[in-house]
Amino acid sequence: MITPFLSFQNITKRFPGVLALDRVSFEIERGSCHALIGENGAGKSTMGKVLAGVFMADEGEIRLDGQVIHPNDPLAARRLGIAMVHQELAFCPNLTVAENLCLGDLPRHGGWVDRSRMRDQARAMLSEIEAKIEVDLPISQLSTGQEQMVQIAAALGTDAQVIVMDEPTSSLSAHESEHLFVLVGNLKRRGITVIYISHRMQEIFQLCDTLTVLRDGRHVATEEISQTNPDRVIHQMIGREAVHFLPRHLDQPLGGELLKVENLSSPGKFNDITFSLRAGEVLGFAGLVGAGRSEVAQAIFGLDSQATGRVSVRERPLSATSVSAALAAGIGLLPEDRKRQGLVLTMNCRENASLASLDRLTRGGFIQGRREKKMVDDYLRQLRVKTPSMESPIASLSGGNQQKIALTKWLARECEVLIVDEPTRGVDVGAKAEIHNLLDELARQGLAILMISSELPELMSMSRRIIVLREGKMMGELPRADFSQPNLMRLMAGVEAKATILESTEKPRLPK
Repeated sequence: MITPFLSFQNITKRFPGVLALDRVSFEIERGSCHALIGENGAGKSTMGKVLAGVFMADEGEIRLDGQVIHPNDPLAARRLGIAMVHQELAFCPNLTVAENLCLGDLPRHGGWVDRSRMRDQARAMLSEIEAKIEVDLPISQLSTGQEQMVQIAAALGTDAQVIVMDEPTSSLSAHESEHLFVLVGNLKRRGITVIYISHRMQEIFQLCDTLTVLRDGRHVATEEISQTNPDRVIHQMIGREAVHFLPRHLDQPLGGELLKVENLSSPGKFNDITFSLRAGEVLGFAGLVGAGRSEVAQAIFGLDSQATGRVSVRERPLSATSVSAALAAGIGLLPEDRKRQGLVLTMNCRENASLASLDRLTRGGFIQGRREKKMVDDYLRQLRVKTPSMESPIASLSGGNQQKIALTKWLARECEVLIVDEPTRGVDVGAKAEIHNLLDELARQGLAILMISSELPELMSMSRRIIVLREGKMMGELPRADFSQPNLMRLMAGVEAKATILESTEKPRLPK
């Protein structure tokens, strides 16, 4: 018998109140791309972190090239030739790109850090993945997509023979993702084994040779990609047949205008953004990374001190630079980066979920604990958040369940206008369907929803119309009848400067 290159035997991992992995066993061939897939909380990231030394398994063994290994910490895993690209980016934000890339092995000269060699080494690592990022920039100044590319460069720079990629394209543009796919192909040709954790079926069936499905911490199946199909995999993941989602809010007439944005601009970010949003409408924002979609959302919410223009809710103008005014007017923002902007990681689930509603839960300067707990419990059950308790630390939850808590915060606030920026980023197919159903129901109840997403099928499924941004400018607007990926991609790439405008009482003004 041929000895498998990498094998897991009865891997078990427990956390307080949670059995994350329950006697999981499977094997991976050398030089293959092996997908690890399952719902949020299924144990995918935990399995990757056990291999990468972030967590230690409570039971079971791992064999690499026939030898039992003990990756007790990330440095030990690195010495064994194992690296990981984490779903949640793990850098020192106050250090430069070069310092972060070389942090584990700083080049020295005479007892001092050789900064010239460090910069050259960092440039070489970025050059290998053809990422054009200035190495002297602090990590905190990079976009989420750029940070993801730096982390990939760091993993490849360790000369690893096994690389775990946990949702590597979750923050990348379509172009960056295609570049990553080429990199994965090159790694396979060099004999490097890739464990690819993703919720995106198209990526998995494009890139991977084999896949392993986990559900509730248990092994369900390991199969060759050529022997399975997406519907079969989804059934294995969630234990039921996949149901194609058709939003019901599209069948309802729209209400009155809730949000109006006129000539919104911010130096170096975006210019002359004008549109309106009506009750019961889901409006999509499409664009490449750097198009200004998130920056426009933040400005509407009052987070941009340099923003100019006019934002009105129910024809009442707001201060363009006041978060308090936006909150009082009923605007909520689910940000793209949940860990930096959407959650407080030192708090528990209950505290995060009620954070935006404390003014309504407070009497005489004290929080009404019973009301708070009932409110949070209702939403956690509605969104099927997997957590041992609402008192569990938010940092202990999977990425998808953290996203549900971040959304719960704004549901509890009962906003009239909800801006959702990448609402299903890092979320599995089951949780994604739940979030889509929830947004659909909110639109049916009369909320106005501005939805930003890098997944064009998601935007086309959920939206009545889509506005396309490029380099901070509105390139055009497509009604639902004209939705197609080629139409959207042409506008995103700047190939066309015109698009059909939905007929309305007040048409959004497009830049010339």
